[in-house]
Amino acid sequence: MVHDIGEDRLPLPPELQLLLALIGEADNRDPHQLVPLGIDWEVFLALVKHHRVYPLVHAKLKRIGSYWLPAHTAEKIAAEYARNTFKMMHMSREMERLCQALNDRHIPSLVLKGPVLSEYLFGDLALRTSKDLDILVPEADVEKAEAVLLGLGFELHEDVPRILNNWKWKSHHLSYLHRGTGIQIELHWRMNPDAMSEPPFEELWARRRTSMLTGCPVYFPGNEDLFFYLAVHGARHGWFRLRWLCDIDRLAHKPIDWKTVDSIFKTYKSKPLGGQALLLARKLLGTPMASGMESLCAQASAKRTAVSALGFIKAMEKPNPKSLSFIFYLLSLMNARQKWAYFKNRFYPSSHDAERLPLPAGLHFLYFPLRPLLWVWRHLNRQASREEAS
Repeated sequence: MVHDIGEDRLPLPPELQLLLALIGEADNRDPHQLVPLGIDWEVFLALVKHHRVYPLVHAKLKRIGSYWLPAHTAEKIAAEYARNTFKMMHMSREMERLCQALNDRHIPSLVLKGPVLSEYLFGDLALRTSKDLDILVPEADVEKAEAVLLGLGFELHEDVPRILNNWKWKSHHLSYLHRGTGIQIELHWRMNPDAMSEPPFEELWARRRTSMLTGCPVYFPGNEDLFFYLAVHGARHGWFRLRWLCDIDRLAHKPIDWKTVDSIFKTYKSKPLGGQALLLARKLLGTPMASGMESLCAQASAKRTAVSALGFIKAMEKPNPKSLSFIFYLLSLMNARQKWAYFKNRFYPSSHDAERLPLPAGLHFLYFPLRPLLWVWRHLNRQASREEAS
């Protein structure tokens, strides 16, 4: 028996109900029948933009008609759809250029999101939004892949100091920006931060799929690994964008070996995260529950964390990663080993510490007792800079 989230104490606002009826199948009513609930159209439009689902809303309105929608609301959604279409076409060209360059230098790469995901899950390049391109390469090839990016005109978007020899362990990606095109790239050597265990690159590569969206082959994770990545990614961000749940919904309609999915989540101690994704998708989007999903959804913590994520979805804002409520939520996703890795990462010295207070190599051990003071120092400097800028 597949467990359900049940009715939580905070009802969904009418604007969110209407949005869910447009992008999912959970509500059997026609979306326009929800209008009498009293829709604030500015709030509805803000929701569409916040959750990055205007392509799906536009496509649904084209199918069912938008006579019941204020003209200016429909026009703004159509304008966002058109803008995204051009952006995704541009991003697709840049993805081809980058993947071809990596292939030419014999650097294996997997595209985690972006145009490939849009075309594979939704059958249309324009039906999903992407802020950037996420590219996963083996950890040993990060420097070579970075050289390729720099050669193509990309620059480090956030300059991460590499003074101490632990920056790959402390993080899981680097961000780059092309000033001419505005395209952003995240170069990953792990899919998720250190607290989350995951399959090694070699296994992901062996199970890869090939997209022929572009002239050269572009590789992306197989369905089971893709579900693992999308579920863990959404969970650690609190599912605050419905776009990620739409990905889960569309992927659940693809051929998936759910026994293999269950095995992957079990191996990497993350079964509640898979269950959380499926329970949320079922409740909010009407995602059908296939045979084999029961083991993931039956996790007690899957239901508990799904209810917590509903709060982030309703809030219509990006959670503050430094707030206690969000930190407690993240910890609720982790087992004991993952919590240990999380705190170890926070207390272990970083290259930012060495940048703030340079010490000779022989004295690097002092960064351990000095880390709390250096953290406060950086925090106060950032706060002072923000106040000065304002």
